[in-house]
Amino acid sequence: LARLITGLLLLHDPHSRPIRWAGALFLFGILLFSGSLYTLALTGARGWGAITPSGGMEFLLGWALMGLGGARLGKGKQA
Repeated sequence: LARLITGLLLLHDPHSRPIRWAGALFLFGILLFSGSLYTLALTGARGWGAITPSGGMEFLLGWALMGLGGARLGKGKQA
């Protein structure tokens, strides 16, 4: 859902830095969060569980930047 919304917002403003950063954070958040959980489940190596929160933090930062970029996009349309 996050990647879809990012793509739709980038269609309206492809040069928006917050939205572009949000997309990158979502991608790395998916890799870190899901990847560490898959690795933990498949290998049982408990050290991978320590990486999971950083992926979640990237998701949160991505949503915050997407909100900022969307708000800027909305203000630009009204002016």
